[in-house]
Amino acid sequence: MKVVITGTSMGIGKAIAKKFLSRGHDVIGIDKAYSTLTHKNYTHYLADIFCDDLPEIENVQILINNAGVQNTPKFGDIDVNLKGTIRVTEEYAIQPDIKSVVFIASASAVTGSEFPSYAASKGGMVAYMKNVALRIARFGGTSNSLSPGGVLTSLNDHVIKDPKLWDEVMEETPLKKWASAEEIAEWAFFVAVINKSMTSQNIVIDNGESSKAKFVW
Repeated sequence: MKVVITGTSMGIGKAIAKKFLSRGHDVIGIDKAYSTLTHKNYTHYLADIFCDDLPEIENVQILINNAGVQNTPKFGDIDVNLKGTIRVTEEYAIQPDIKSVVFIASASAVTGSEFPSYAASKGGMVAYMKNVALRIARFGGTSNSLSPGGVLTSLNDHVIKDPKLWDEVMEETPLKKWASAEEIAEWAFFVAVINKSMTSQNIVIDNGESSKAKFVW
């Protein structure tokens, strides 16, 4: 299938691209940075999803909205994570060939934790995901979101490599670990390809962090 993935230069987006490529799909990446992915079925476009012209891509079957920023000045999180994602989705997903749209949101969309504009951008993404589900249902397409908690990527190195911060985070994480980018990629593949009946749903993948309730007796 023809798969468009945003934010493929690193981290979760790169892992998702590699997962789809390993299963024989044609993958088109959109990122404002260059990608190190080299594969005969991979095409990379340089573009900022919020402010640059988007490449002309027809007959998209799967769209993975992964590109995002965190705690940027002047509400940049909302510009990129929400407005940019809406822009990409309206461009590629609202058409008869679409099979699935997957949004990479965040556990903060559920808990409201982290930075204010970041939490707002991801919460808005989940609401928009449900709107898309209603509009692509007539094509037989599904729309869902994944909301990871902590993920082991270089963007989180300041926490991962600081023993004090890491211990504090693990105190709030019942399973005492974070997900890998490859695990999130497995979820994305399942929701986009294997899944045929689930739509308009947000799946939280946070090792139990958002479910913790400290009970004192």
